Formats: sequence, C-alpha cells, structure tokens
Amino acid sequence: MAFTALNNQPPILSPPVQAPVPKPVPATVVPIQHPQEIDAAFASNHELRKRVHAAIDENPSQSTLFRDISTFILSQTPQPPVEATTKKRKLEESSGPQNGSTATAPVSAAGGSLTSTSTKAFKSYNGVSFSIPQRKKFTLELLDKKDGGIRAIGAAGNVEFALAWKDVDQVFCLPVPEKAKKQHNFIVIPVHGDGVNPVPEGLQGSLPEPIVWTFEEATGKNIVEGEDPGPGPMAEAIHHCLIQAGTGKDVVFPDADEFASAIPESHRKGEKAYHVKAHRGSKEGYLFFTSTGILYGFKKPLAFFDFAAINSISYTAVLRNTFNLVITTQTQEIEFSMLDQENFAGINEYVQKHGLQDASMAAERRAKKLNINPPAEKTQENGPTGAGAPVEEEESELQKAERELQDQEDDEEEDDDFDPGSEGESEGEGSDSEDEDGEGGYDEGDTAQFEGEDEDEDMEE
Repeated sequence: MAFTALNNQPPILSPPVQAPVPKPVPATVVPIQHPQEIDAAFASNHELRKRVHAAIDENPSQSTLFRDISTFILSQTPQPPVEATTKKRKLEESSGPQNGSTATAPVSAAGGSLTSTSTKAFKSYNGVSFSIPQRKKFTLELLDKKDGGIRAIGAAGNVEFALAWKDVDQVFCLPVPEKAKKQHNFIVIPVHGDGVNPVPEGLQGSLPEPIVWTFEEATGKNIVEGEDPGPGPMAEAIHHCLIQAGTGKDVVFPDADEFASAIPESHRKGEKAYHVKAHRGSKEGYLFFTSTGILYGFKKPLAFFDFAAINSISYTAVLRNTFNLVITTQTQEIEFSMLDQENFAGINEYVQKHGLQDASMAAERRAKKLNINPPAEKTQENGPTGAGAPVEEEESELQKAERELQDQEDDEEEDDDFDPGSEGESEGEGSDSEDEDGEGGYDEGDTAQFEGEDEDEDMEE
C-alpha cells in the first residue's frame, strides 16, 4: 500500500531552462559627408552653415535639396571659399560689395562657372609656385570659355583665387634674372590693377590683385622628347583662352627690338638679358621695357606703365656709373634709382622710339588707346616759315641730361690733362710767337711811324 501511494504521487518537474537574452549591438554611426557646394555657398555666414549641417545630420534625405540650393547660389554670385587654415591671409573679393556689404573672396565677378570646382578646366598644371597674391603652391587651371578665366585650386579642392579673362588687362612672360636654372614669371595684370593709375570711384577695395607664378624650364631627365621645355606651351594655352573669351589680348614676351640690356647674364654667357636693375625707394626690383609699356617687378607693389599712362620720362642724378629714371603720369611722379649707366643708351632709344620724353604726346597716346580723335597739332602763328608752321622742339630732358654728362666728362678730362710744370714752356712759346709776329708783320712802333709819315705828307701838300 505504501508503495502504491508513493507511485500515485505526481512527479516532481525541474524548472525550465531559459535561453540567454542577447545583448543589444550598438549601431555603427557613419558620419555624414557634407557637400563642398554647401560650404562654399554659405562660407560668408558661419551660423547659417552650421544650421544647414545640423538639418542634414538630422534628416540626411535633405542633403540633395541643400546641395541644389547651394549650387544655385554659387551660379548667381561668387562666394568666398572655405579657408583651409585660420592663418591663411584674407584676400579682397574682386567682385565688389554685395547687397551693401563688403565681401572678402578673392574671386573676380566671372560667374559660377569660374568659381565652381565642378566646371572642367581646359588646362591644369599641378604644383605651380605662386608669389602673388599668395606665396604658395597651387594647381593652376585655365578655363577656355567666354565666361572663363584663370584660377588657383588649393589642396582641399577649393578655389583660392581667380580672375576672369574679361578682367585681364595684360599678360607677360618674362625671364627671372640671376637664376642658375632658367625660370620665367607669368604676370597677369587686371583691369585698373596696374598700380599706377588711380582706381575709379566705387571700385576701391574691390579690385583683384595681380597674379604672378613661376615656370621653371625642364632640364635633364625631366625633358620630354618632342615637347618644348620652355614656357611656350603654357603661353599658347593662355593665348587660346584669351581668343575664346574675345579679349583681343596676347601674352607679351621680351623683344630685343624693343630693348635688350647692355649687361648680359653673368652666369649664361652669350644670352641676352632684358631687365634693368632699379630701386623704388628702398626696395630693389627690375624694369622691363616691353612692346606695351614698362613693367616693374617682381615684388609688391607691381607697377605697369602703359604708354597711354605716361606723360613724360626724365632723368635725374646722372653720374658716371648710375642715373635715376623718373616716370611722370597724370597724377604722380615715380622715381627709380641706381640704374646702370651702361643701359642709358638703350633706354634712351626706347624712350625716343615711343615718344615718351614729350609730354605733349601723352594726350595723343591716350586718345589712340580710347579710339577717339587725337588732339590737333600745336602750331605757331608767326614762325620763321610762315603761319601755321609746327612748333620747334625744345631740348628734351634726355638731351639735357646727356649734354650735362658730356660736359662733366670733358671737364674731368681737362683736369686730368693739366700739368703745372708746363706753364713756363707755354710762356716761352708765347714769346716766340710774338717774335714771329714781329718778323712777318708790324708792331705798335711801326704803326706810329706810318702815322707820322702821313702827317708829313699832309704838311707838304
């Protein structure tokens, strides 16, 4: 019975085994990459840019909308690029104030195609060394469209500065003096940015700076067979872009027919030099006498004297070894000092060739540049050849300086030839000449004798 009762008891069940609860795996957070167009479009408004980034982070699907908005803004008005570092020098915006505020982007008003990195360039050159407006290496890009231009691309892919072709006044390619390796500087002068003429009202503080970069010729193993190692191909690419933009400009090279220095490069015998070393104040630079005007470079401030801007050129402090050159414009006189006297003749020929020593021709040159009727020729009413005869030219400053220099050298030569010991010989020679005169002619006594004989004849009569 006891056994039966034991078997009739319900079996004892063990508690069910519960499966382990898996730990939640944290989701991988992928940072949202904000489009560069947004940073460029809202670069001038830091707070608004932060709000746009926050909206994209909260709702990534809105990224496309904000990108389209940013692209539209860039296509309407050039915006300042994103600064890579806080130490980068701020440059003035060449497009001028917008909506009454002063902008700071160094980009000329060329439209969105020039400032947008999405626009494909016609030519691109990596690792180009710029010296103006920034002293740094950038990627140089040329855009061959009518609204294109020249721009520098930073390491972050943003446009550091740019200049539209329509805003270009002159482009030069000039050899860099006193360099062991052949180097050439490309100088782009913007309109109203020559550093000489006054800036028109309303444009002060908004003009772009000149652009200067260095091209180093390939040597040795870097020379590619069949390619020009010099700056010719780059100059041709710039000329192509200028033609496409319809500017009528060209790249200006030095020309020996215009001017070549009388002092050759010391480290390259037989090679012509085209520069004249000169000082502007305490700063040393180089003067280049080109077919379009006189350029002073290559350090700031650059100065380009277009022929139409020059009233006259004169010379001061003309010494045996050096002289000073003074260029007079409508508003100022700029003096360049310590020019080597060996280049005096070459500069003289250049000045006379272009009529730069005559202030009366300045108005005619300006009229020719502006394509208007030149002023009438000055005449004198009662000249030696009749009414309406041209006015005789007075002695120019150059001729005066040459005459003074020649007189000074003649005086010095006379001083060198003077010998105090020969003074007695000169006196003796003078007495000999008196004896000769006495033998061949008559003296005062003879004259008195003749007069006495005349008186006797009168008395006899």
